[in-house]
Amino acid sequence: MFRPMIVGGSTTSVLDPLVERYLRQLRVEGGLAINTIEAYRVDLAKWQHYLSTHHRLQMSETIAPSLIAAFLASLRRQRLASSSLARMQSTMRGWFRFLVRERIVETNPLRDLSARKRAVVLPKILTKREVLQLLDMPVGASPEDHRDRAMLELLYASGLRVSELVGLAVSQVDLNGSCLRVIGKGSKERIVPMGQTARDLVAEYVAHVRPVLLKGRVVRALFVSRRAQALTRQGFWKLLRQRAQRAGIAKPISPHMLRHSFATHLLEGGADLRAVQTMLGHADIATTQIYTHVERSRLQEVHRRYFPRQFRRRSSRVRR
Repeated sequence: MFRPMIVGGSTTSVLDPLVERYLRQLRVEGGLAINTIEAYRVDLAKWQHYLSTHHRLQMSETIAPSLIAAFLASLRRQRLASSSLARMQSTMRGWFRFLVRERIVETNPLRDLSARKRAVVLPKILTKREVLQLLDMPVGASPEDHRDRAMLELLYASGLRVSELVGLAVSQVDLNGSCLRVIGKGSKERIVPMGQTARDLVAEYVAHVRPVLLKGRVVRALFVSRRAQALTRQGFWKLLRQRAQRAGIAKPISPHMLRHSFATHLLEGGADLRAVQTMLGHADIATTQIYTHVERSRLQEVHRRYFPRQFRRRSSRVRR
């Protein structure tokens, strides 16, 4: 039996070959994104570690539902977020379906276990004023400053995921049509408009800045460093934080906040929910509907703050 190694209290990716086979199948046949596959890998490593250390069982053995319940209870005691617990349960459902389908086990122990509902957590966004603070900062003289400004403007104007932004190739950008051909989760393709301001900044970057960074080298990536390499997600996260600090934005900021802000501000302006769903690349419109909750929450806060008749109801007794 292959057991996950423990380093600093966390499991590594040394997994049972059967798990690797399952993940490979998800990647090749299911077309799932690399980040999704890695999330499944982490979840299944935790499950394998629990089986090997607590019960000396292999991943391919028949498991009692009570054992899975005990495992999930152990995760709750570790104060995992509700979303992480829901994802773990979803991961294990897929794993046991695979085992049944491959006739490795006869029954799915999770068949009668009700799915854990994810708590509704409203996405954090930037206000329109904060977005302007971030995007309208004076631009420095270096090529990187001009590249970073184009990246930020494009991220907000298109609502891309940061992985989609740094993964853009020059061939995916249509400057004449002011749109992008984006390859999203599950290798699904979508066309996203980018707006005039973002289009102009990207065009200027492609014509005058990118050649300076590349110095004659040929790279397919749109946004590159002086080493002629595509920027990483971590690199973009770092430059975003630094720019936000210089812009005087006190709240913690992440690339996904610009995606959330893009969707929320569109809906506030009257955009159609289906159109926003298409631009974001959501497979299910229920995922997009979370932004209507954000708008509703903001309106409720405005009402609480400014409506004059805000008072606590007092119980009144009828005088006799």
